Amino acid sequence: MSWVRVWIHLVFSTKNREPILNSKEIRKNIFKHIKQNAEEKGIWLDCINGYNDHVHCLISLNKDQTISKVAQLIKGESSFWINQNKITDQKFVWQDDYWAVSVSESHLHELREYIYQQEKHHTKKTFVEEVEEFMDKYGLTLIKENS
Repeated sequence: MSWVRVWIHLVFSTKNREPILNSKEIRKNIFKHIKQNAEEKGIWLDCINGYNDHVHCLISLNKDQTISKVAQLIKGESSFWINQNKITDQKFVWQDDYWAVSVSESHLHELREYIYQQEKHHTKKTFVEEVEEFMDKYGLTLIKENS
């Protein structure tokens, strides 16, 4: 029997970082649905939270899952559900891209607290500043595509 535990911090935003997730109630409904949908699809979504224009997920991949497939399943189904149920006033779309990094077991508690405190965190720092901080921390370079 195979045993796999690969923790991933997955972050994705609304299309053009539009602040469509602009109320606690909207976020709560969407995050609850994403968690339920993930469970139905066999995705271990440990915790989820976000702010007006983005979402943070802590996910443990199983032996048959890839980051891209999990992101696709979560984002695709949730945007369909949001539009079908008219959760937002306008058509809802997630940004195509996402950010993902592996997480050590020893950092899980700290990351969970960070995810749960998103609203408080974003009173001090914008999502753009947060992304730039992550990019610097992990030595990544943002490649901008031509429009």
